[in-house]
Parts: sequence; structure tokens; C-alpha cells
Amino acid sequence: MRLVYLQKLFFLVCALVSFSSFAQFRVEVSGVGVTQMPVAIAAFRGQVATNEKLSNIVQADLERSGQFRSVGTAIGAVDETSLPNLSVLRQAGADAFVSGSVMGLADGRFDVRFRLWDVVKGQDLGGQSFVVSASELRLAAHKVADYVYEKLTGDKGIFSTRISYVTKTGSKYHLWVADADGENAQAALASPEPIISPAWSPDGNQLAYVSFESRKPVVYVHNVNSGKRRLIANFKGSNSAPAWSPDGKLIALTLSKEGGSQLYLLKVDGGEPRRLLQSSSIDTEPVFSPNGQHIYFVSDRGGLPQIYKVSVNGQGVERVTFAGTYNISPAISPDGRTLAFISRIGGAFKLHVQDLASGAVKALTDTSADENPSFSPNGKMLVYATQQQGREALSTTTVDGRVKTRLSGQNGDVREPDWGPFP
Repeated sequence: MRLVYLQKLFFLVCALVSFSSFAQFRVEVSGVGVTQMPVAIAAFRGQVATNEKLSNIVQADLERSGQFRSVGTAIGAVDETSLPNLSVLRQAGADAFVSGSVMGLADGRFDVRFRLWDVVKGQDLGGQSFVVSASELRLAAHKVADYVYEKLTGDKGIFSTRISYVTKTGSKYHLWVADADGENAQAALASPEPIISPAWSPDGNQLAYVSFESRKPVVYVHNVNSGKRRLIANFKGSNSAPAWSPDGKLIALTLSKEGGSQLYLLKVDGGEPRRLLQSSSIDTEPVFSPNGQHIYFVSDRGGLPQIYKVSVNGQGVERVTFAGTYNISPAISPDGRTLAFISRIGGAFKLHVQDLASGAVKALTDTSADENPSFSPNGKMLVYATQQQGREALSTTTVDGRVKTRLSGQNGDVREPDWGPFP
């Protein structure tokens, strides 16, 4: 069953293959960026004594961004205190070099340290240190990659951020929170009924989602840290498609309390929802602009589903998408300049991006069953659900579509990704 724009409610009742572990993913990187900086990463001293190979995690993070390619070099045993042989690194073609160490402490924690070098200029670009538990070693590696990425590109790294997604195993549905690379997944919620449409709050502490445990779709807000949740929308009819305002005070959602599917704004701390538009059409899948002044949404007011925008006071509805006859699932980049969406082209559902200033549209994928795009918090990548060789999987792509990573479960399907904010 395909995800239809009208409700986005029932895809999880499709038959999904059960699988035993969603925490482990197979990461497959494909494609080449226009320009990729060559980086050499030495094995961190002491990492063989841990369960995590930090240098490998840093390397995978950087390669997945599309901005870097790894360079092998026989640099020898070095750590963050060593002055590397820059001549050897230059001969190997490296522009930057990362070295570090992991040391176990008496209390069972680990001291992780690293340093970054500009090989071309022969400059020490600094480093950091973290004292972490064994379970936080992957997070420490992601923070190393964040530092390297920001120092070398000028943009903030997203490797220590989190994603959420939904799975089904046996008769239970699970809402998961995982590292941005799909690893280290933790179950936030288990339910015997479908869970859909997870949406991160701006502070990254809460997830809004739709649950069918009341035998109809209702909206909850789940605290990721405490595990507690509260019901915020259980009005007559359907309650679906929650989206947070940038200040975290409002949730836009789709309700059918007055007949049909219409957009409403609801205060997160309670109260009656305010209807955004007076329309006889089906309006759904709202998403706020980064400045909080507009809401993008899907409507059939023109016959077939297209993406529109309206001010938060319900004035000035404008059509946004014109390329193609069927466009759904809007996502807006953090800088407000780019719209990602799913377009049906000849029966295939493909991920597209549109420059909102010029209207120029570009297809990013060659798959045919893409769903639910979500931007990374730095706007440089997208995560989305897709289908490859009959299997459901999460994938990421750079915004230019050149470098893609498939995060596929060993034995099954994953859906409904949403990329969380910066910590």
C-alpha cells in the first residue's frame, strides 16, 4: 500500500516483514560529491580495548556527508599529542589529518581526545576531549566528526544529532530514537497499535506522534528523556500529522472534527484548537517555515494534491509546487530556501527538491517508492524512507543528490523517519 497524502494514517497496517533487531543497520554509501576533501584518520590509540572503533565511526560520518573522502597512509602510531609527519601525509594526498586516543579511567568511563591538522598549511586546528561512559563512545566519535566537519567546511556538523523512525515487529509497533547514522537505537515506545508521523520538538526533548491505540488516530507528545507522554489531541474524528512551531509553543495538525481533513493550530500546553482555513478541500501534512510565519501543507483544492503555503493567521494561500501533478510530504530546509517533497512521476514516488526563490525543481533519487523526507538540522542532507529490492529502508542523501547512504535493517522494514534538531 502506498502512502497517500489524504490521511497518512494507514500504511502501517500493511503487511511488514517482522525482524528481530532494528538497532543494527548495514550502511552503504554510494555516489561522489563534486569536490571532496581528502582526510586521513589515524586509528585512535587505545580503541582496540573498547567495543567501538572511534576512528572508523569518524571516517564513516565524514564520508556520508559527501564532503570528504578518506585517504590511507602509513603514518605509524600517533595520537593527539604527536606531531604528525606532514610530508608523508602530503605525499599520500591528504589535506587534513585526525588523530586521537581512548583511555579507560578508574571509574569505568573513558577519556577520549583528538586533534585536527591542516596538512597543506601545516597548522594545528585544535581538538577536544570528552569523558564518557562506554555507552557514549559512539556519541564521542560523532562529536569528533562534528568538530572536523565544522572546522573544515564552516558549517555545523550533524553527526551527534538523532533521528526517529517507526518499525513493526510481530504484533507490536515501535517508535525508535537512534544516532544520525541509524545506530545505537533505543525504543521510545512500544504499542500493539500503529504509530505514525513522529515529529521532533525544536529543543529535541519531545516527540509528537500519532497512535491508533484508541482505535482511531490521536496525537501524543512523548518526553524522550523521561519516557512520559501526554495526550494532546483526541477530538472527534481523525487527529493526525502533527508539526511543531519553531518556538515549540504550537502544534499544527490535521483534524476532521468539523468534517473533512482541515488544518488547525493547537497550543502545546492545551486548549481548544484554532482552525487555520475555511475550506471545503482536504488540507493536510502541515509544516512550519523556519521563521514561524507560514505553514506549508498539501491540499487537493486544485483537483490533485499539490503543496501550498499560508500565513499562520490563515491569510494569503499560495500554491508552491507546479512541476508534476501529484506532490506530497513537504519538508522545509532550516534556512527556508529549499522545499523537499515527494512527487509521483509515472506511477513512481520520487524525492525532489525545489528552490523556493526560483522555483527550480530537481529529482534526487532513482528509486520509485520514496516517502517522508526530513532535512538534517544544518540543511545539507535529507533522510527519507524508500524501497529497494522489495525491502523498506531508511536512506540519506546530500541535498544535491550526489551521495546517498542506505541504512537498511538486517531483516525487515523501517519507516517514518524524522531528523532531530541540534543538541
